[in-house]
Amino acid sequence: MNNIDLNGRTAIVTGGADGIGGSITERFLASGASVIMWDISQDNLDAKLAASAAGDRLQGAKVDVTDPDQVAAARDSALAAHGKIDILVCNAGITGPAKKSWEYSYAEWRAVVNLDLDAVFVCCQSLLTHMMDQGYGRIVNIASIAGKEGNPNACAYSAAKAGVIGLTKSLAKETAETGVIINCVTPAAIRTAIFDQITQEHVDYMLSRIPMGRLGRVDEAAALVAWLSSEDCSFSTGGVFDLSGGRATY
Repeated sequence: MNNIDLNGRTAIVTGGADGIGGSITERFLASGASVIMWDISQDNLDAKLAASAAGDRLQGAKVDVTDPDQVAAARDSALAAHGKIDILVCNAGITGPAKKSWEYSYAEWRAVVNLDLDAVFVCCQSLLTHMMDQGYGRIVNIASIAGKEGNPNACAYSAAKAGVIGLTKSLAKETAETGVIINCVTPAAIRTAIFDQITQEHVDYMLSRIPMGRLGRVDEAAALVAWLSSEDCSFSTGGVFDLSGGRATY
């Protein structure tokens, strides 16, 4: 593991107790940061905290990141405990059902867009003023290659992740002179528990599009996010960083 210096930094990771978010949490801790996990699953939070040797550098809060009031309360609690928040990683998300767009119910569409896009806006907005006031911040939004290309049978997920890319670029331009750096990552398929929501046919489709011929690993995602969250990332903002095994073409 290469050394990335996050000593003295305080990070919030949404969906930070499992999957890609759990690996990001571990990489941040290994890099010296304190981490507050915002996760909807109390069981996942409890398991992560019980397994960690990071002591009080790791904390968790059960937060529904689609609820602005819960996000604001969790932000205020984190600031009261730590005095500052330097890093935000918006990772929480769902894939939604695998079906044709004309088979989607509006409720299914809204559930995906609400968590995968609306919640990213809510979390970013909740911390932007604080980060701008302190003159430093790093925000990394987890988008997807589906947001660039559009995956069949995943219209809501593809649209939401495309929205995350656009939101990232817009926010980055607004904050470019404030000391706040905002980027997003567009992974291809990475094997996590979220695959339990996906049909094997859909998994095979995604794998067939990756020239490297394998799925990504959560530690590979965490390594990229850790660099984007560091002081070393100082002249890249509004960027879309691919993690696609060669699938991405732009």
